[in-house]
Formats: sequence, C-alpha cells, structure tokens
Amino acid sequence: MTFYKDHNCYWKNYRLTLIEKIKRFNYKFLFLICAVVFIGIGVLYSAANGSWHPWADKQLLRFFLSLGALTVVSLINYRLWLKYAYWIYGIGILLLLGVAVFGHVGMGAQRWLNLGIVNVQPSEVMKIALVLALARYFHNATLSDVRSIQYMIPPALMMILPVGLIMEQPDLGTSLMLVFVTGAIFFVVGVQIWKFFVVIAGVSVCIPIIWTFLHDYQKQRVLTFLNPENDPLGAGYHIIQSKITIGSGGLFGKGFMESTQSRLNFLPEKQTDFIFTVLSEEFGFFGSTALIGLYFIIILYGFYIGYRSNNFFGKLLAIGLTVNFALYVFINIGMVSGLLPVVGVPLPLISYGGTAMLTLFVGFGLIESVYINREMVIGPNGANEDD
Repeated sequence: MTFYKDHNCYWKNYRLTLIEKIKRFNYKFLFLICAVVFIGIGVLYSAANGSWHPWADKQLLRFFLSLGALTVVSLINYRLWLKYAYWIYGIGILLLLGVAVFGHVGMGAQRWLNLGIVNVQPSEVMKIALVLALARYFHNATLSDVRSIQYMIPPALMMILPVGLIMEQPDLGTSLMLVFVTGAIFFVVGVQIWKFFVVIAGVSVCIPIIWTFLHDYQKQRVLTFLNPENDPLGAGYHIIQSKITIGSGGLFGKGFMESTQSRLNFLPEKQTDFIFTVLSEEFGFFGSTALIGLYFIIILYGFYIGYRSNNFFGKLLAIGLTVNFALYVFINIGMVSGLLPVVGVPLPLISYGGTAMLTLFVGFGLIESVYINREMVIGPNGANEDD
C-alpha cells in the first residue's frame, strides 16, 4: 500500500509535554519486547549450565541500558529525527570508513571500532541510519516522483554506499538486510513491481560474476548450505548439529536446563547465532512456536504503528525498522534450521550481544516515537506553522 499526504500540509501546532508523551507510550508493544528479552536471558542462563555468568548477567545489564536508550529516543523531540536524519546517516558512513581504515579485527572479520571501553559495530548503526535517511528523502514524495528513474537514483546510492563498505568487512548478512529493507521502503513508496523484477533478473544474470567476488569462507557457506553432509566434521558441522538439536526437542522439549546438546558442547556458538536451537531442544516445537508467535505480534504492532501515523516520515520509519527486525528473525531461524546459508545474523533480543541489542532498542524507541506523535502532520519543508 502507498501512503501520500497533501503537500500543502504543515507541522501542526503540535506540542506534547513530557507527561503526555509518557502517557501515550504503547506499553503493550514494550511489554512484548521485554518478554522476549527475559526469555532470552533465561535461555542464556540455561546455556551456561545454570549460571548467570558469563552471559545472562551481562545481558540483563545490557537490557536495562538499552531500555534507557529506548526511553530517551522515544521522548526526544520528533522533529529532530527528521531534521538530522541525513546527519545521522553521514555519521554512520564515517564510522564504516573508520572500520575500513583502523577497525578492530575479531573472529576473522574487520567489523568493529575499538573505543577503549567497548567495541562498536557500525554496520548495526547503519541499519537505523539508512532507514532514517530514506524516510527523510521520501517523506514528501509524490507518486510521479517515485516513478521517475532520476528521482530514485539518490536513495539507491544511499543504499549502495554502505552495502559496499559492509561487504568489504566482510559481512554478507548485514549487507543483504540493508538491501531488503531498502527494497521494502521502495515498495511502500510506490515503486512499480516490474522494476523489482528487472533488478532481480539483472542480479540473477550477474550471479556468476558476484560469485567471483565472494570470500572463500562465504563460498564455503553457500556450498555447505547446499550439501552440509559433504563435510560433516568441518564446514557442515555447525548446521548438522543445529538440526540435530532442534529435532531432539520433539513436541514439548526436554525441559528447562536439560539441553544435552548444549551441555555436552556439541552445539557451537550456542549463546549467539545458534541460541534458537537451545530453546528448541529445551521447550520443543511448542516453545519455539510460542517464541515465533511473540515475534509475529511485535512485527504486526510495528506495522500497525506505521499505519496509524498521520505523517509519511513516521510511516516509513516504523515500517522500515519493523522490516529490519523481521529480517533478523527470518534470517536467523532460517539459518539455524538449514533453510538459509549461515550468514552470522543473531536472533533479536535473544542472542548474547551488546551492539545488536542496543541498536534494536533504539529502533524500537523510534517506533514508539512514531506512535507517540502519530497525530502530527509534516509538510514538505518540515516547517512549523508558528516557527
């Protein structure tokens, strides 16, 4: 569906006090997010054999810090997100360039900036920055604008630049997420379907060329996805053990803290990318389905908040960030189930990790901000009628 507003509209004389903003929070949305986080902390506690250390305690601390970030972001003046969207995008690009020049190498990839106290992954920041920039660009677009090839060149370049920098790290999973999120926003603003088919056909034709530019480990991941049994003790070990773990849970699972695959260390990366398999073994098909159901409700809420917004910037922001969250879920669960190649995408709000949780909560804060300011109307120049 495409949403457009009359371009003679303006910022309404729209002011909310801090108390009014707090009252307008979507607490059901926030409760669902927190519920998933605490499920994740419980699974991390179990994965450490009934110990808060080394993962569950740190994840709990990160949750409270991230919750604070969500609150601050949601209460910040809504106009500032529109006003500084391009600046935030520019900072994201600079951070990615910083990674390319003096980035910290970890797990065979150069994806982090070492800030002394913490390591920051700028590619995570770009997932939000790109959505902000695209929402800013399209917020006053007309249908004739988006059907003009010339008008669509700048947003295409906004996507291509960070994708190119992230591919160099290398990080195929995040690169694909940025491409799909951009495609979703293009669809919402009204780009004709035939153009998507043209792009898909063009990419399909170029697959042999793209293959030559992939790193050896990326090629190996694709080949392992197609036939993991070809190297069961090497490249195919992760996915084979993941499938065994998921299948061993049966309908109802083995019970909390009764995951044998995890306890016997057959399952690699059990606290990060493959944590869904621990949950599946302990709580079975029904537990896994319940978690997926919670994810689905959160995603529906995100789309609903975007639909309720009276301004196009808010619609695109909420929808773009919700699609980003949905891609986390889809790619991770598809990856550990053997339906997709392993690309290193964590399970959102469940997997152990700081940068991913913080950026997700900042994204949720922006969605809450859209909900709080859902009645605001934004004109093409972003000016307030009484400014």
